[in-house]
Amino acid sequence: MILIGAEKDETYAKTGFGLVQWRSELVAGQFRFPECEIDLGVPDLTVNEAVEQGVKSLVIGVAPIGGVVPDDWWVVISDAVNKGLDIVNGLHIKLNDNPKLVKAANASGSQLIDIRVPPPTLPVGNGKKRSGRRILTVATDCACGKKYTALAMHRTMIASGMKSTFRASGQTGIMIAGEGIPIDAVPADFISGAAELLSPENDSDHWDVIEGQGSLFHPGYAGVSLGLLHGSQPDAFIVCHEANREVISGWEHYSLPSIQECIDLHLQAGKRTNPKIACVGVSINTSGLPNDNRKAYLEKLEDEIGLPCVDPLIDGCDDILDYMRTTYFNR
Repeated sequence: MILIGAEKDETYAKTGFGLVQWRSELVAGQFRFPECEIDLGVPDLTVNEAVEQGVKSLVIGVAPIGGVVPDDWWVVISDAVNKGLDIVNGLHIKLNDNPKLVKAANASGSQLIDIRVPPPTLPVGNGKKRSGRRILTVATDCACGKKYTALAMHRTMIASGMKSTFRASGQTGIMIAGEGIPIDAVPADFISGAAELLSPENDSDHWDVIEGQGSLFHPGYAGVSLGLLHGSQPDAFIVCHEANREVISGWEHYSLPSIQECIDLHLQAGKRTNPKIACVGVSINTSGLPNDNRKAYLEKLEDEIGLPCVDPLIDGCDDILDYMRTTYFNR
């Protein structure tokens, strides 16, 4: 069961939406307060109903700015723990730092699972070239498709017979993949080293598809994006953008860069650890566009940028992979 609470902005419910999109077979329902304006498209459940249906865990399905949990959520979480449900938490706060919750979990047998806990020992990035190939998703802003694009690209590569591994770097991606490193929970000096561990040496024809974090243009989260870019040493990257978004979500006093500006800055910064880095495509979340405008929008952007532009949830990533095969692989 996914806890959505009283969330009103879909941007901050990306964990819930991601689990429904990519692991729908595991989602029994959602818990919402009456004032909630978000609907994941799954049944509404109470804690008692979830227990009666055999649900085993309650997942905190939102990621608000600062990761603050409202007081009324703790009532629901405590009730779930007392009734034996595991709690899965992807926020920066730690369930295991709450003595009352730990005591209740010990009594009921529940597990308190904090996702944003990096490995205890991490190296500083060394910048040395590693075998294997890597593709990183980057973006003009947060929450505009990096995880979805990486998962879709990985699926496309596997379907075409390529060797590929999805490398999760955020809480939702880790829940979907069952493994990964929460890059934004890593101390700044060790972000690039963590990224190197996330995508270790591999076969020369193997691709790691690395989930990006934040944006180099974000006034709050650019640091994690740069460390991930340097440590990933991507051979290729895909720029993600949401059509019609003009300002940084939650930081409306900052305008978004153009897609070309985003490409140029990632090429400049990425060349520090991989001089051969290249942009191979653009991923557009077109959900905010009228259906009859979508194709024209993508075609116009493709003419301007000179790269394949797709909505991966509608078009897939075959055009990007075809571009890589005909252009990038022959450089």
